[in-house]
Amino acid sequence: MSNILIIGNILKDVYLRMDERLNNFEIDESGTPWLDFGFDGSSHQFFRRISIYGGAAVALEVLNRFDLSARIAGSKMGFAGGEIVDNGQKAQSYRYMLCHGNKITYLVPDEREETKWVNPDGAVDWIFIDRSAGITDGLVKELKNFLSMSSRTRVAVYAAKDLTDADKKLLEIADMIFADNDLPTDLKSDASICYISDQEISLNGHKQAWRIERTDLMTHLTVHSIIAASVFAALVKDASVKDALRYAKINAENSSLSGTLAFDKIKSIADTQKTEETDIRMVAATMVAAGKGILAADESGGNIHGKFEAMMIPDDEQHRRDYRNVLLSTPELERYVNGVILFDETTRQKADDGRDFVSYLTAHGIIPGVKVDEGLENFPDSEEKYTKGIDGLKERLPKYYAAGLRFCKWRAAFEIDLGRPSEMAILKNCQLLAEYAKICQDNNLVPIVEPEVVYDGNYTIEQSSEITGKILDTLFDELAKAGVKLDATILKVNMVLAGKKYPIQSTPEEVGRFTATMLKSHVPENVAGVVFLSGGQTVEQATNNLQAVINNGPFPWPVTFSFSRALQTPALEAWKGNNDNTSAAQDAFKARLVANSEALKNK
Repeated sequence: MSNILIIGNILKDVYLRMDERLNNFEIDESGTPWLDFGFDGSSHQFFRRISIYGGAAVALEVLNRFDLSARIAGSKMGFAGGEIVDNGQKAQSYRYMLCHGNKITYLVPDEREETKWVNPDGAVDWIFIDRSAGITDGLVKELKNFLSMSSRTRVAVYAAKDLTDADKKLLEIADMIFADNDLPTDLKSDASICYISDQEISLNGHKQAWRIERTDLMTHLTVHSIIAASVFAALVKDASVKDALRYAKINAENSSLSGTLAFDKIKSIADTQKTEETDIRMVAATMVAAGKGILAADESGGNIHGKFEAMMIPDDEQHRRDYRNVLLSTPELERYVNGVILFDETTRQKADDGRDFVSYLTAHGIIPGVKVDEGLENFPDSEEKYTKGIDGLKERLPKYYAAGLRFCKWRAAFEIDLGRPSEMAILKNCQLLAEYAKICQDNNLVPIVEPEVVYDGNYTIEQSSEITGKILDTLFDELAKAGVKLDATILKVNMVLAGKKYPIQSTPEEVGRFTATMLKSHVPENVAGVVFLSGGQTVEQATNNLQAVINNGPFPWPVTFSFSRALQTPALEAWKGNNDNTSAAQDAFKARLVANSEALKNK
């Protein structure tokens, strides 16, 4: 077992939960409310006081909970029975956290107390220097003297935010460095550097997104200290860098003011998450299995209203159910589609045999999913649009999973015109797609991300290629920042072709060549699959262009179709809102399924 000596100061964090009742404020002549900050407990202006040890005590707790032998140099403090035992140790500094509602104010010392070197008793494998330590030239000199006599000892340092000359000298002898911000470019060090931001942990090319949504107001100082100590502890225990970052994420996201997690608990959560990740990867792979596509039957209320109105079909719930029933009960549907994207309403409707459509599809070996965005809305003072629906998504998705749905879809739309799409519109929509995708995967649902360059425009095929590639570059950057697993993510994208209003329309050969080249240049190889939307193309046009794209393969990921109108139009025209025409409508629908499944074969 490794022996670890922690160097740092023992702090005391005092949380004062302030009384939110307005009548407990003192109101001055201007009507401004004031609080009486009496810290002796006699004032009634705070109603809860919690004190926890911070600084080096955080590292002490984490390392011991990882089953490592760790102690703080020159301290009486220890760890027993799963918690810190102070043994009469006094804190060197106090930090006050004044909490009022969801707001917090910090009262902290101006300077760190100088840290004294104490020669350790016995062998030391690692020295972990916490950022609470007040580093002096004298401390660095004494540490160097010790290291010269103990060649086995290595040094890990959590760098202070504002580096002094002494701090820089210390970093130059470190084997491993933790930092919240970029280190000086002139720093002379061969150490591995782990960067910790409020969204991401990175080390040796590996990145791990993390986030906390706290009600206990644990400070970012403590959370970052938990992350650094967890990464360090995991690496000392010979975990891979990837697992070390994962363990740190789990510890940070699940710790509270009452304590951090034991290593066994962290591993248990990690093992469960790996199983769930494997499950969504398997679902994603099944959704793009060779020779089949994904049916998009998720038309929103306004979209399906337009289709029905054009054919004089009443737009009511019964007719919408009947129409979806025509499509989903088509004989041998499972031979041509791996999954179906449903509209929210359809997830609660039933097939003719009394089963809900989700259960009906599952029983036929087809994976059911659901569109979860809530349509488009203009940005303020702009003609460009963003996709609504992110608010409340975390609350909605567990209900979809419980209902048997296993994937989701979110569409962002981009128009090519003078100055459009703008950098702002691309970035904001891609950030929403990434946030949605992460929420999906956190709820064991496969995300389909759909950035669509709208076909109804006046632009060249070259412009289509350039803009689509630019959007995809931004999208995959944002997905990486959000920690989205690409091998459990499906990209639904437009083909590259001239806009519908452009006088010279693209041939299938041009569409196939431009689309294949663009995708291979802008889509990472570890994406689970790429599926095409038909986007306003005619029935035959979409199929011919799909065939042309496939002919320009092979591709590093599965490629298939996820059409709506290009599959449904003949069926809707045959059905006409009359269930007596169901058989004819299903025959027309099946003909398009067969044609597009055939188009997936390289010819």
